[in-house]
Amino acid sequence: MLARALLTAWLWVLLLWLGLISLAWNTLAFLLHPLLPEGRGAAVGRAGIAYGYRFYWACARASGLMRIDTEALAALRDVPGGLIIAANHPSMVDALLIVAQLPRSVCIMKAALVRNIFLGAGARLARYICNDSPRKMVRCAVESLQQGGQLVLFPEGTRTEQAPLNAFRPGITLIAHKAEVPIQTVFIETDSPYLGKGWPIWKLPATPVVFRLRLGRRFEPRADHQAALAELEDYFRKELQP
Repeated sequence: MLARALLTAWLWVLLLWLGLISLAWNTLAFLLHPLLPEGRGAAVGRAGIAYGYRFYWACARASGLMRIDTEALAALRDVPGGLIIAANHPSMVDALLIVAQLPRSVCIMKAALVRNIFLGAGARLARYICNDSPRKMVRCAVESLQQGGQLVLFPEGTRTEQAPLNAFRPGITLIAHKAEVPIQTVFIETDSPYLGKGWPIWKLPATPVVFRLRLGRRFEPRADHQAALAELEDYFRKELQP
């Protein structure tokens, strides 16, 4: 009983630490946003988010509550030009795991999160893309990719509800075709339901929680983006079968 109470306390310390890191960076981002030109601001904003989350995951590893292996993503940092990073979505922290390793990465965010006190200013500085208008979202995503950004997308659209994968939503292969960039697949493997769909943030999982990220096949853009989407989903399903 005491051991579980201590683990729960550690978990809450980690979550509080994440909140403090986010609040500190967003305060700084709020001050930097009007001072930096758009291109420089985006570079600084994306790098700041990446290194902030990288520091947080180092703390999570040191706590013993998590075992995290994201080293495979290091091979993508120096890939020239734009690139779409497509990953499955088992938990709430998937985007944080990916962007921590990719300082050029840009995310698509819900409009409510862009206004969030812990995330909004940093997202605006990094020129993250708001999903309030599908047409505008696609246009902004294409522009970011053509400028050399690495766009992180979860084709399921939400966290996985039925293993191994939700049906893919349209958009990712259309963006790849319009921007003329490839799609790099990433597989997020975990042994825990922690922070998956329906998991309360305060509920303690079995520890340590393991996350392992590995690279998969890279898909070139195709004019028939609907057929490309079906091929991409079929590939993910085969790779994620137990």
